[in-house]
Amino acid sequence: MLPDQQFLRIPGPTPIPPSVNGAMSQPMIGHRDQETNDLLHTIKPKLKPVFGTDQDVLIISGSGTAGLEAAVVNAVQPGDEVLVIVTGAFGDRFAQICTEYGIATHRIDIEWGEAIEPESIQEYLKKHPDIKAVFATFCETSTGVLNPVQEVGQVIQQHSDALFIVDGVSGIGGVNMEMDAWGIDILITGSQKALMLPPGLTFMAVSERAWNVIEKNDRPSFYFDLTKYRDQLANDSTPFTPALSLLFGLKQVLELLDQEGLETTFSRHRQMMNMTRAAFQALSIPLLTNAQAASPTVTAIKADDFDPDTLRNVLKNEFGLLTAGGQKHLKGRIFRIGHMGYCSPADILQTISIIEIALNKIGKPIELGKGTRAAQEIMLSGGS
Repeated sequence: MLPDQQFLRIPGPTPIPPSVNGAMSQPMIGHRDQETNDLLHTIKPKLKPVFGTDQDVLIISGSGTAGLEAAVVNAVQPGDEVLVIVTGAFGDRFAQICTEYGIATHRIDIEWGEAIEPESIQEYLKKHPDIKAVFATFCETSTGVLNPVQEVGQVIQQHSDALFIVDGVSGIGGVNMEMDAWGIDILITGSQKALMLPPGLTFMAVSERAWNVIEKNDRPSFYFDLTKYRDQLANDSTPFTPALSLLFGLKQVLELLDQEGLETTFSRHRQMMNMTRAAFQALSIPLLTNAQAASPTVTAIKADDFDPDTLRNVLKNEFGLLTAGGQKHLKGRIFRIGHMGYCSPADILQTISIIEIALNKIGKPIELGKGTRAAQEIMLSGGS
């Protein structure tokens, strides 16, 4: 391993493209000057197709969790009933936020590694007609599950007047999203995942139906008052000091997505997912999720007969390859590979090859090259 060499294959933060790093290093400008207005004016229309919406996408300085909390604070009030669908650690975070704000929180807990079954949501809504909002996670980062939010949105529209609020943090930018068509009322993501930026920005798109609810919400809020962001963004401005360097980078990210084309971007992510899954299947190492529930941005691998943390330490210390461990009850049972944003199929070939060597080093008997070959075959077939 060379000094300062690192291969970042965790599910966020993700690698930053060199041109984005260059954009973020440009000289600072006044946040209330015309240059900032022009910057936001350029960014606004290019964010909409990434979310699949006609609405302006709000930009808030803060982590993805700031966006989750802002959604709760603005869309529901203390005493309201909500339903949180929990498929992993970040669904649980939505439930924790709701409980912290005195909201009557119903939970549907789904086994980690499995996706939401829309039929169960339908039955729950029938039994609890007073639910004001349903919270779900698009890509559950802790398990590598991509939930069928399109189908869930259809169920909510047909059987409830509840708002549908979705955490899209590790999906938006790497997976197709059609917010308006799928009936999503509030959609949130963060900058440090498929959008190829450092942590520090959260993005939120809000439907007209949700705005009607938010405007009637008399809960006091200052920094997280979404109407302030909406009204200022209409004038190409922000209510509070923006993270200007990240906005410089965001402009370049959106230009890169334009150059590649969103469909090509999504296809690349699916190919990387298929390469990763094929590699571990060839090595007879089980995956946490089935193919139908698998996310194009992160894969979770079971470690039934080896210590995943020992493997991760070898990967980091000997090769500079960073992967992620399990969270909560999956700690010490799985490891996760992020393949999103500034990541290519060639990066996945490198990752799989290194992991094969590290598995041998920790005493896990595998045939060297077998997983890499399986990934190569997917790449050669264009398997997306």
